[in-house]
Amino acid sequence: MNQLSEIQAGETVIVESLYAKDLLKERMLALGMTKGAKIEVIRKGPANNLTVYKIRGSMIALRREEASLVHVSIN
Repeated sequence: MNQLSEIQAGETVIVESLYAKDLLKERMLALGMTKGAKIEVIRKGPANNLTVYKIRGSMIALRREEASLVHVSIN
């Protein structure tokens, strides 16, 4: 299982588990990051610190430390 932060731009993955806690976990669940959801990595920002993802038709940006809390499998 990989962390979402390790996935390269252009790849699509499936959410396996979420290790965030409290408010961050609530935010990620509200954005649709539930088990089985497909996430496409759109582009990585400078120094790979900020990455844009497409999930359930919406574009979101996550920092590397936030994305590392999402474990995924490659589609």
